[in-house]
Amino acid sequence: MNELSEDDKLTVARARKIQRFLSQPFHVAEVVTGVPGKYVELKESVNSFQGVMDGKY
Repeated sequence: MNELSEDDKLTVARARKIQRFLSQPFHVAEVVTGVPGKYVELKESVNSFQGVMDGKY
C-alpha cells in the first residue's frame, strides 16, 4: 500500500469497510454460516452505508 497515493489509500480503506459492511450476518446465510442474522431497518442500513461512502466512519 505504500506505493499508493493518499487518495488511493483512502479509496482502499473505504472499500474494505464496505466489504465488511456487506458481509454482516444475514438471516438467509444463517444455515451456511451458523451465525444468527440481525434485523436492521432499511433506512438505518442506507444511512450507514452512505456514511461509509462519505468517510464518516
